[in-house]
Amino acid sequence: MNDTIKLPFYAKITLILLSLISFGYIFYIGQEILIPILLSFIFAILLRPIAHFIRHKLRFPHVIAVMITVLLFILFFIGLFAFLSIQISEMANDFNKIERNFTIHMQNMQQYIRDHFNISSREQKEYLDTATEDSMKKGKEMIGTTLMSFTDTLLNLILIPIYTFLILLYRTHFMLFFSKLIKKEYHPKLQDILSQIKVAVKSYIVGLIIEMILVSVLTTVGFMIIGVKYAVLLGIVTGLLNLIPYVGILFAGGLSIVASLTGTPDLSIIIGVIVVNIIVQLIDNNVLVPLVVSSKVQINAFVSIVGIIIGGAICGISGMFLAIPIIAILKVIFDRIESLEPWGYLMGDDLPKTYTWRNIKLPLFDSETSAKKIIIKTDIIVPMFTETTTETEINRINDDNLEAQNQNN
Repeated sequence: MNDTIKLPFYAKITLILLSLISFGYIFYIGQEILIPILLSFIFAILLRPIAHFIRHKLRFPHVIAVMITVLLFILFFIGLFAFLSIQISEMANDFNKIERNFTIHMQNMQQYIRDHFNISSREQKEYLDTATEDSMKKGKEMIGTTLMSFTDTLLNLILIPIYTFLILLYRTHFMLFFSKLIKKEYHPKLQDILSQIKVAVKSYIVGLIIEMILVSVLTTVGFMIIGVKYAVLLGIVTGLLNLIPYVGILFAGGLSIVASLTGTPDLSIIIGVIVVNIIVQLIDNNVLVPLVVSSKVQINAFVSIVGIIIGGAICGISGMFLAIPIIAILKVIFDRIESLEPWGYLMGDDLPKTYTWRNIKLPLFDSETSAKKIIIKTDIIVPMFTETTTETEINRINDDNLEAQNQNN
């Protein structure tokens, strides 16, 4: 007996829209609970090979292997945080130099405005004082929100390692739960979906880590060439902030410009910092992302950008970071469920990513070239109209087409 209920197209679209709105609302109201769990899930997938190595190669018990893995994970971030804290504290000692050099640049800018726009220094000072007063009022209003956000962040830093440990510990238990939830005839498809989700998420995170390292190295080398103080610190910070789409690189550029004032008031250093950031971003967006990140997760750019914007609107920066892994998971599921396969194809990207030029693979951005040709076959008879075509023949062809469509349906 077939229990499948066939719904008309408009009913399917309505249910899909209601489902999307419901999931979005659930994520919005439950982001404080869901975001640490999702981040822990991603970290657990990334740390799974380490736990597997400690357990099977070093012969540690499962609980001890997971505990050592999470401990190494925590120590890595503690070491990174300690290095950044030491470097930032050293940079803070040069605050007087930053303030003095910033004052010099402000005086030069006021002089330029006075000479070219006929606005006196007194009027400029009044504008600045007004803007400062408004900023102070808004800043006082944001103090409470900032403290609450800091408290939530601190709580997440505690919960994420705990969640990661528990996910790694109960990994087999969760697998058995899914197997009990799904009918036995669908177990091979379930196993395929879970394995592909693991591969997709791990590949994407590894690609991001590689991109972060390359951006850090390129930025550090560029800052060293132009003579910026604390080049290593600023390079690492730029690589870390580059993980946050759109906002991160702007904040990193502003921080680099401020830090460049610790060395000299020369305007050429600031221009050099801006040029280095632009060049690194051009290399990142046109070479590293297509070859390193996009090659790991086959999602087209349109869906990626829309997903990042929606994730940021719902859950802020964490939502922007989680958008691509969630889309990748959905694509894996959609590709393996027949009724959802069109949505998986919509998310995918079948354009070739590279082309070979003198044995060198380069990014390819030719939207007219497709990786494969799609041929749509139809049983509809296309009438050939001639001067002798009669109305009876046209009606006969239309009746045949209608009968073919009814048979297909």
